[in-house]
Amino acid sequence: MRRLNATVSPILQAAIGPLVETEGITPRKLAEAVSDLSRLFTKDRSRLSQSYLDDKVLRSAYLQYFMPVNLAKIQVLLNEMPTPEPGKCCSVLDLGSGPGTGALAILDWWQQRGLTHALSVTAVDGSMAALKQARQLWDRYCQATGVEEVSLQAYAEDLERGAWVDQVRQKGPFNLIIIANCLNEIYAEAQDSIERRAGLVEETLSLLAPNGTMMIVEPALRETSRGLHQVRDRLLQERRCSIYSPCLHEQSCPALGKPDDWCHEERAWEPPGIIQEIDQQVGFIKDALKFSYLLLRKDGKTIVERGPDVYRVVSELRHLKGEKRAWLCNEQGRQEVGRQDRLTSPPNQVLDQWHRGAIVRIEKIVHKERRDKVSSLGRIERDAAVQIVRSV
Repeated sequence: MRRLNATVSPILQAAIGPLVETEGITPRKLAEAVSDLSRLFTKDRSRLSQSYLDDKVLRSAYLQYFMPVNLAKIQVLLNEMPTPEPGKCCSVLDLGSGPGTGALAILDWWQQRGLTHALSVTAVDGSMAALKQARQLWDRYCQATGVEEVSLQAYAEDLERGAWVDQVRQKGPFNLIIIANCLNEIYAEAQDSIERRAGLVEETLSLLAPNGTMMIVEPALRETSRGLHQVRDRLLQERRCSIYSPCLHEQSCPALGKPDDWCHEERAWEPPGIIQEIDQQVGFIKDALKFSYLLLRKDGKTIVERGPDVYRVVSELRHLKGEKRAWLCNEQGRQEVGRQDRLTSPPNQVLDQWHRGAIVRIEKIVHKERRDKVSSLGRIERDAAVQIVRSV
């Protein structure tokens, strides 16, 4: 199966570029701000202020460099969701929207597919300056494409205080709720941050339509990913929702079993020229989309039919001496599975195409006994049938 590269549409790039140019920030200053933001997003997270988008230079760096990356992540997941019902209005809630990352992602995705029914987006963020830019970008895109029957309404509210819930409830129920790259920033100082974040997600789920989807995207860092895994487990314990993707089970997350484990995605993409230029200046390599995510539903729908022989590939396929291995996950937990090269056969040769995020079906996995102990490494024998159920 061919893996598609995500990218950012030229129309979106054209809408973002001029807005940064009007701020009058030099390319050197912009590159420095990108480097500073990257450090705050990764190594110095404790110093990241929720109001960083109020800073003109940091906001411009986010628009030019990080926004296209996050837009592409959201659109990758929009492609993974159930197809919208034709002819029906779609209502979207973008929480922690910043300068409209989620709003623009769905608007562009909507327009590219020629969907003619109405699209309504409600954006909520604590930064008035960021919401102002969201409006500017939205209007620029609509003017460039001539798209009609779409609307954007913004609310400047602190997500932690909860006043926004009653304000946006009248706009619901929502077919899609997006919480992208901000859940980890909410209640960051609280000792019970996981419990509070789970509570916020639970309350937001009350705004979701019965057949709608909630999309939560987080950075692929260990800390933020494990935080998302913990929120996931709390939601499932309370039976507030079910998981459409990526998980193929509703059990506790196996990645939380060891303190150094976490689960994330990596998708191929084609970075815009401006991002490649900034990468050269600051020494970054933004050649893939890396993130952790959850697609949550209330109707029990799942991305594929689950079963004990269906697994999600949760690592890269490793090429070792004389064999290939990968980590798989399903209702039975996480396990490492491999096939020796000498046992390659027509039934199992598709294993060579495994990649992180792929969903696969394996007829039989063998765990051999060694020294009175069953090996934890699963083996695929010559006669075992292997299938890729869904690629990414």
